[in-house]
Amino acid sequence: MQFSVLLSIYYKEDPLLFHRAMVSIYEEQTLKPDEIVLVQDGPLPKDLSDAIVYWQKALPEVFKTIPLSENQGLGIALAIGLEACSHSIVARMDTDDIALPNRFERQIAYFNDKEVMSRVPYPIDICGSWVDEFETDELCNTSTRRLPEFHSELIKFAKRRNPINHPSVMFKKDLILKAGNYQKMPYFEDWYLWVRAILCDAHLYNIQESLVKMKAGFGQLERRSGLSYAKNEFNFLKALKRLNFLNFYQYVFFLFRVTVRIFPKKMVHYIYKLLRGKK
Repeated sequence: MQFSVLLSIYYKEDPLLFHRAMVSIYEEQTLKPDEIVLVQDGPLPKDLSDAIVYWQKALPEVFKTIPLSENQGLGIALAIGLEACSHSIVARMDTDDIALPNRFERQIAYFNDKEVMSRVPYPIDICGSWVDEFETDELCNTSTRRLPEFHSELIKFAKRRNPINHPSVMFKKDLILKAGNYQKMPYFEDWYLWVRAILCDAHLYNIQESLVKMKAGFGQLERRSGLSYAKNEFNFLKALKRLNFLNFYQYVFFLFRVTVRIFPKKMVHYIYKLLRGKK
């Protein structure tokens, strides 16, 4: 079964981390993607452009780029990129994360290997995995994002936390398009998509092992706190309420969550560690 990998990059990304991500996506994989689609979300500095040119030359039959004249944000960039993907199965990656060597082989089996598919009591449309987090050294995990396995658990989980680790996901393109594709919802593009997919009768599943290493740390936490982030989270909350995905009590729980974003950053950092399950 052929599949595409979808990425988006913008001017703040690190070319060295992008190179490492690309090596993990293609050179180190036991099952290599048939297509890699990279959306260039707005003008890029020369070092990033040079890194992209390197991979265009290295993988001329596989690596496809889509340059956007202006920065559109992740949701719009991914929506454009998904439309351009040639294959019915699409995997997501971020350009500063690392796919473990067996990631695609493990995931694609849940879409086309009858023996593997029989282990799950329903057809899978969206397949994620756990994710290991690191701060500077990819060999030193600081925590693991563990998520429930089966669809019924994930529906409940989605009412309070993101049910799929976005950098680990592989999904059926037609189902995602049916759910409305990626949309503009800053910081919550993926979670918003999974909820809409659930409402379109998509079936979710998480492999109970880590298949991706994700660069994280206090810097990322700082970007996900503060008044601006709280406003975006409140907009996301209102969107879920409009979809009738949350009842009154779940809505109130989320309102408390939004207030946490404006707590002192050290307190937010402590809560973050508790939720992530620090090793």
